[in-house]
Amino acid sequence: MAENDESLSHLEYWDERYSKIDGETPTHEWFRSFSHLEHFFQKILFQSPGHRPDDNPLILHLGSGDSVIPAEFDSRGYSRQVCVDFSTKVIEAMTERYKSRPGIKWEQMDVRDMAGIADKSIGVAFDKGTLDAMIHSSPWSPPRDVKENTGRYLREVYRVLEDSGVFLYITFRQPHFIRPLLNPDGIWNLDLEVLGGKEGSFDYYGWVIRKASYQEQKSDGVYNVSGVEDASGMENARTSSNLRTQAL
Repeated sequence: MAENDESLSHLEYWDERYSKIDGETPTHEWFRSFSHLEHFFQKILFQSPGHRPDDNPLILHLGSGDSVIPAEFDSRGYSRQVCVDFSTKVIEAMTERYKSRPGIKWEQMDVRDMAGIADKSIGVAFDKGTLDAMIHSSPWSPPRDVKENTGRYLREVYRVLEDSGVFLYITFRQPHFIRPLLNPDGIWNLDLEVLGGKEGSFDYYGWVIRKASYQEQKSDGVYNVSGVEDASGMENARTSSNLRTQAL
């Protein structure tokens, strides 16, 4: 994925890509495969109270494409998963491919407007490449459309996530560039895991994102996520984040 490729944010690109899906063969597993992420999932989900398979959380895959990760989760006992993507072509293909897995539902949906997902209904939200596809041009000064699209998306994730839920985001982007886009409204607590790349390759990053408490938001002058900004609060909103550099 090229950092400056604006075409990745357009439906036409993905419909063209997914029109080439061949039966059971995934076109591409973006960034990291399940095997590369399994230790991360083991720590954050599989052994985490409230998010284990026995806890039966509702998992939302954001911009799921034709990733095999939902199937891997299903094999480990996660029986309530919703996969959304704005490409009808990939949703139709995945519905057919995984028709024998009733615990995975596939829905055509724009992640910036997830009207079909109820407020505070999601226990785990997962993004591997979707937010990145909305980002292009200079990382030092993202253009207006990048800020608008990522802001709409992240406010929707906040809306659908349970208060005790967790939002997992996998990216190749450097933390100092992505952090301002992740939390412009001060509504999240951000933790970071450094995911070691293959030998000789650069690192990937696993963000573990949870809702900031009301008191934390209030201290920053932030009182809602409706998109209506309190100028003084948004201007001074701080990111509550902890950087953990434990390589997985």
